[in-house]
Amino acid sequence: MNLPLILASTSRFRHELLSRLALPFQAAAPQCDETPLPDEAPQELALRLAEGKAHSLTAAFPQALIIGSDQVAFALNRSFGKPGTLEQAACMLRELSGQTLTFYTALVVLNSAHDRIHRHTDITRVKLRVLSDAVIERYLEREPDAVHCAGGAKSESLGMSLIERIDSSDPNALIGLPMLRLVDFLLEEGITP
Repeated sequence: MNLPLILASTSRFRHELLSRLALPFQAAAPQCDETPLPDEAPQELALRLAEGKAHSLTAAFPQALIIGSDQVAFALNRSFGKPGTLEQAACMLRELSGQTLTFYTALVVLNSAHDRIHRHTDITRVKLRVLSDAVIERYLEREPDAVHCAGGAKSESLGMSLIERIDSSDPNALIGLPMLRLVDFLLEEGITP
């Protein structure tokens, strides 16, 4: 018997990615403190949060496959989250101009019926072009959703104009969900997309 799929996320980007598999699923809001621990490496933070999100839904979904994911962008010796406002996005993009960001996108698939867990962290490196204030302003006028993207550059849309190079084994991971590894985990759990 296939267990129901639960996406532990309210992100419309992750929802759209998972929808591409044409499998029925339900999205639910996870409850997880996203405060980084002292001296926590970005890769460890992303994986801890992805796992925390999945585990936060086990009481509500005790017989399910729960998908948790989180992403941390790292550059200039610190993490960059979602800007939240256009002003913050502009500041962030000015600071990151010409820099290489490393995105750690963690994926967890938790089988809550059998207490079995699959873990993976995808690493994507993104080199931004040198960006003028005019380019940043024009981009943010045309791409207001950038405030919801770590680092402020929405790669799957107009943000590609800010990017010089992307090195990744799964381009979906940069959007927020490592789909190639997710398919592997689903197959291991007996679900064929």
